[in-house]
Amino acid sequence: MASVRRVGVAVDFSSCSIKALQWTVDNVVKEGDHLVLIVVRHDSNYEHGEMQLWKTTGSPLIPLSEFSEPAVMKNYKFNPKPEVIDIVQTAARQNNITVIMKIYWGDAREKLCEAVDQVPLDYLTLGNRGLGPLQRVIMGSVSNYVVKHATCPVTVVKS
Repeated sequence: MASVRRVGVAVDFSSCSIKALQWTVDNVVKEGDHLVLIVVRHDSNYEHGEMQLWKTTGSPLIPLSEFSEPAVMKNYKFNPKPEVIDIVQTAARQNNITVIMKIYWGDAREKLCEAVDQVPLDYLTLGNRGLGPLQRVIMGSVSNYVVKHATCPVTVVKS
């Protein structure tokens, strides 16, 4: 029996990350895979001890049954968009896959690369914000950084 693949998707709930999620569900995941939604939140000052610990290590792995519950996600200070919940619930049901979420806090470029090694992921998909050449030079491109530094295959889905 083949080992379980862990397929990651970087999700910030923007339209381009939702498109990357849908593309991954349609083209990459197979029966038995684990689909891991990687969410990177901006740094914030959290007073709770768990949040301070999670800032370094990322949250525990959150199963679909929990991250689809607003009361549970209140602990993480955000709620996933219903469209994302719908996509992953449908994928889990139709493709017999396990869906989990892991949340990191900090710089998206660094945290996505950390997730590849920590989870660990066999594959990662992320969306492209569509920055122009000048904006990419000034702001830096998350997708360019991850493609160059991640230790697994990466696909960038253009918006």
